Amino acid sequence: RKDDIACVTFSGQMMGCVPLDQQARPLRSAIIWADQRAVPQEEWLGERIDPARVYRITGHRLSASYSLAKMLWMRDHQRELYDSTYKFVHAKDSVVARMTGAFVTDPSDASSMNLYNLEADEWSGEILQAAEVSAEQLPTIRRSSDVVGEVLPAVADEVGVAAGTPVVIGGGDGACASAGAGVIREGSAYNYVGSSSWIALATPKPIYDPDQRTFTFGHVIPNMFMPAGTMQAAGASYQWMHDQLAGLEIEAAQRLSISAFDLMNLQAEEAPPGARGLLFLPYLLGERSPRWNTKARGAFIGLTIRHTRADMIRAVLEGVTLNLRVVLDAFKAQGVHIDAMRLIGGGAQGRFWNEIMANIYAMPVQRLAILEEATSMGAALTGGVGVGLYSSFDMIEQMNTIAAVIEPTPATQAKYDALAPIFEAAYHTLVPIFDQLADVDQ
Repeated sequence: RKDDIACVTFSGQMMGCVPLDQQARPLRSAIIWADQRAVPQEEWLGERIDPARVYRITGHRLSASYSLAKMLWMRDHQRELYDSTYKFVHAKDSVVARMTGAFVTDPSDASSMNLYNLEADEWSGEILQAAEVSAEQLPTIRRSSDVVGEVLPAVADEVGVAAGTPVVIGGGDGACASAGAGVIREGSAYNYVGSSSWIALATPKPIYDPDQRTFTFGHVIPNMFMPAGTMQAAGASYQWMHDQLAGLEIEAAQRLSISAFDLMNLQAEEAPPGARGLLFLPYLLGERSPRWNTKARGAFIGLTIRHTRADMIRAVLEGVTLNLRVVLDAFKAQGVHIDAMRLIGGGAQGRFWNEIMANIYAMPVQRLAILEEATSMGAALTGGVGVGLYSSFDMIEQMNTIAAVIEPTPATQAKYDALAPIFEAAYHTLVPIFDQLADVDQ
């Protein structure tokens, strides 16, 4: 029943741009995080404020991926819509505004705009001035667990919720996933494994990497931050392997009515750790963290006549995980201590890949009971805390328990410790080749 609902709360995609009028009506379709149309606006802004300064204020590189550059693109190309915009918000915030009339956001989404001063918890006047944007165009920042309003009578029937139901602002999907994975205090970390993949932490202060390999969001946990590093093609690399080179497994899986990925895992287990000296660079979609190189490309390195498809399959899983280790090592270089790596996402289901992760990360990995719905669970947790249904965020330890712990084995860990610097050197050696290939491809 409608009156059984304690509150409405949200998780939503981050780094987007939704322009709203004063009635909370969107003036155009959202420009999402993946949209790179605003590169010229990023370059314009980089001439007006040092990009290193933007990183130090916001915890993020100056990039067309974030909301600010998208706003500037609208100003340059859709001036009438830009001038008609009352507030620029994220996807979840636009729904909150429609439901409650409140134009608000939270620290996790605010920190994905390239406009938020992480440590001051406010919009950055320095960046606003450089961008020639007014703080009046932005939503009010509230804590993720704040009740920001109630469902309005005018929309209650439309959304199927009783008028007056409390609305908690919630957080961006990455921060909600962090809460849903139980990464709510210092020393904890999680690895989301889906088509893309990221490693994220909970810390009391932002982490500023000297090489800007990682970035820091606000957390849904009050007074906490979520440093993270995101790679482009994790599960997508394994999917590519499935689609292009696993025809035998696909055919057998159809006959046996099982998953071809399970058969691929069985094949990969036949290859030894290190895949007989075969490396895979997982840059099939360019790369975000840790490389920030749109021209990077995938590669098998070290292929010989003695290598088998089992070696190639294993090399793909190892290459993705070695790339994530670069992110992990960047955090460790800043003094971060991590007790264990929690795993969520559809790609975290297979024990074989879990074992590779434990050995490459050189720490126990903890596969959680709820993998694919951890983000929604984090939003529900945030809402429950907001309305007093849960006494604290510690409730997640009962909501999403550890289903399995996989420990590293010393000999296999040593093998990967030896491969990690070779993997790193392989990428840097090929950067000029990637540049030349990009030129030819154009």
